[in-house]
Amino acid sequence: MLVRDVMTHHVVIAAPDASILQVAQMMSEIDSGVIPIVNDELLGIVTDRDIVVRAVAELLDLESPVSDIMTEGVESCLEDDDLREASRRMADLQMRRLVVFDRDGNVTGILSLGDIAVLNEELAGVTLEEISDDGERR
Repeated sequence: MLVRDVMTHHVVIAAPDASILQVAQMMSEIDSGVIPIVNDELLGIVTDRDIVVRAVAELLDLESPVSDIMTEGVESCLEDDDLREASRRMADLQMRRLVVFDRDGNVTGILSLGDIAVLNEELAGVTLEEISDDGERR
């Protein structure tokens, strides 16, 4: 099975100069907790948790650029990668999601632990266990 078979396909991206408020509104509109931040390349992601912990809790101006709170060092995979290999990569990197690209370098989706769980609870359980082993979560 391939990543494209289980990934979340409906992905909206934001520019690094979009405001925190704009990105929060995007999340609300599409019912998603993650938005990739893309310029000419993937710069990072913003999660709903980033907004709460890095913006609201720190009393940042919500008109500040989302790049101020984005998570950098985001990992990715290709939509035609093998799902088990992508799951293993998530476990090795201790990441709960990967941004998915097509062969042309376009963001086409997000592969999350939840996407894997819908398909295969055992694979998701093993992946989560390995992600959680060292305590750090991303």
